[in-house]
Amino acid sequence: MTSTDSILRGYLSDNAAGASPQILDAVVAASSGPAAPYGNDQLTAQMRAKMADIFECELDVFAVGTGSAANGIGLAALTRPWGSILAHTDSHIQNDEAGAPEFFTDGSKIVLLGGEHSKIDPDELRVAVKAGRGDVHSVQASVLSITQVTETGSVYTIDELRELTTIARDAGLRIHMDGARFANALVALDVSPAEMTWKLGVDMLSFGATKNGALTSDAIVSFDPSLATELSFRHKRGGQLTSKMRFQAAQLDAYLSNDLWLDNARQANAMAARLRAGIADVAVVTVTSEPGSNILFAIFPDELSGALHDRGFGFYTNRWEPGVVRIVVSFAHQIADIDEFVAAIRELA
Repeated sequence: MTSTDSILRGYLSDNAAGASPQILDAVVAASSGPAAPYGNDQLTAQMRAKMADIFECELDVFAVGTGSAANGIGLAALTRPWGSILAHTDSHIQNDEAGAPEFFTDGSKIVLLGGEHSKIDPDELRVAVKAGRGDVHSVQASVLSITQVTETGSVYTIDELRELTTIARDAGLRIHMDGARFANALVALDVSPAEMTWKLGVDMLSFGATKNGALTSDAIVSFDPSLATELSFRHKRGGQLTSKMRFQAAQLDAYLSNDLWLDNARQANAMAARLRAGIADVAVVTVTSEPGSNILFAIFPDELSGALHDRGFGFYTNRWEPGVVRIVVSFAHQIADIDEFVAAIRELA
């Protein structure tokens, strides 16, 4: 993803970016001596305390290697096989996890809801929470799963989240937040982690770090202490209780230190905004996604996409609909990278 002239041309995913130097240094430091295995080390305890401080509450944290594991294990603790998970039709748990949530939950059904810009429509949710209630022939609505940032780059406002969580809570549902790009949403809204999670009634957060500077570490964050024992066993049974947990803890600890996670997200969001502004007036380009995060969807002519690919710029095209491209900006992108990409689009359009 890096050319010989050091300009970053990779926009396929923020997973394509490398790791922050501070996180790499933390992993090296964690290898300097022996430590207790399976998360019983001092560094893991330090990370958990830091997470509690950032979220302003007591909580349970389970480091995992992937966001899919975080989603699957977390959802499994919130529902039973005859329960259903209400999620947007564009959600990651529906389209990009090869049935992992169904696997971890022993078959809980994902019930899909619509809504513009990949945000769940409140009226559809009001209907869905009541569907088949008490009927032994029907799955029982059990969990609302909200993706923040959404898969198309939109960001739920606090008021939008509050409306959805209130509907779910009033109907007796648990609430899960898929926060693969949690930091990007946080800085876009300029709110605290607490305000975007447990203060709205969120029970479980899939806390993403890998897309925003970490190597191989995300986390399940639970705000309900009654789930701690079940999560501990599911964490182990799901193959996520690593023997050298301190290396995942080191990543998360460094990620949360000195606002690295927020600074990285601000950089990614700002560079995406710069790209959006630079191509907004290009006649053959139509930007279709909402502003606010580090993901941009647009419509490009095939000729433009092909010419940009020939120049080494990497981004998805025609994967969703004909002509639709997805461009994901990472914390590693700098002004020079964005300006070169904009210049190429304007030249070739």
